[in-house]
Amino acid sequence: MLLVLCVDLDDDLGRKTGLETPVVGRDAVESAAVSLATADPEDSDVNVLFQGIHEYDELAADPDVEEEVTVAAVTGTQGGDVKANRAIGEEIDRVLAGLSTGENVSAIVITDGAQDESVLPIVRSRVPIDSVRRVVVRQAQDLESIYYTMKQVLADPETRGTILVPLGILLLIYPFVTIASFFDVPGAVVLGVISALLGLYTLFRGLGLEDAVDDTASRVRDVLYEGRVTLITYVAAAALIVVGGFRGYALFETARASVSDPIPPLIALAALVHGAVQWFAAAGVTSSLGQVTDEYLADRFKWRYLNAPFYVVAIAVVLYVVSGFFLPASIDGVRSFSLTQLAIGLTAGTLLGVFSTLAFAIAESRFPTAAEAAQG
Repeated sequence: MLLVLCVDLDDDLGRKTGLETPVVGRDAVESAAVSLATADPEDSDVNVLFQGIHEYDELAADPDVEEEVTVAAVTGTQGGDVKANRAIGEEIDRVLAGLSTGENVSAIVITDGAQDESVLPIVRSRVPIDSVRRVVVRQAQDLESIYYTMKQVLADPETRGTILVPLGILLLIYPFVTIASFFDVPGAVVLGVISALLGLYTLFRGLGLEDAVDDTASRVRDVLYEGRVTLITYVAAAALIVVGGFRGYALFETARASVSDPIPPLIALAALVHGAVQWFAAAGVTSSLGQVTDEYLADRFKWRYLNAPFYVVAIAVVLYVVSGFFLPASIDGVRSFSLTQLAIGLTAGTLLGVFSTLAFAIAESRFPTAAEAAQG
């Protein structure tokens, strides 16, 4: 059996005439076509229905066609392709169920443009398709297809951003130059700024950095919504690191002024470390305590996490006494250490790290937390 299938994706037939769909049979389809033409003579689906009737008449009159021929009109819904496609699939199932034939059914699909042809996979999943006929007004050949293609391109956010943003920047060049001339700003400056923006945008899109930026923004938003302590401690730690960097550089300048020029590399490195290590240690302790607090609030706390601030302090003690050992006491702001004090500082830093590790290992074995018990 040959099924001439007229497709109306946005249900103009049902909405404008009030007819129940699907419509099956030549007389029924012809009546529906007349009703739709009466309700809206400019609707392109009128052409689809009459083309379906025309195809049916030609096939029925063709002596070479030995199969039985029938014609039907199916409609989708207005508002979305997915929902419309599903509605058309359901109507095709009803049409096929109503055909009282034991023959295999194949379809000739009649549409009015590229948009309605999006249902072809739906039709093909239910019945083989022999051919597809697209019906458009001769004076507007391919006009709907061009419109639909442009609409689809501009509806895609990625394509829209890739095409329209650079085009918009280029179109703004002349008005920006004109406005800049009123403020005595050279046009070359405006062109340079716009060129830089366009270049940065091109690099941004070409390197695919938009995904990384979106992920970072999403993580920051999650941190803000969840109220994590690490957000505050990381900001404080960053401030402490900046201050430590300035303090280290200030001590380096003081050492360079107090020591013969050029300053020895070892003295320069020791001055930078000696001036900054205390602030860096405070930043490390602050950030690690914030992380430990968040892990505790999330029921993921483990005793070993408390090693982090002690390790930071131990490393800071070692670096402070070592750098102070190499710096002369004549430099302002320097705490110089003797060899005995260096040994004591190294021992103290090492013992602090070892004792903290042992203490929290014992606590972990004697008093396991919920996270450790679940892991064990």
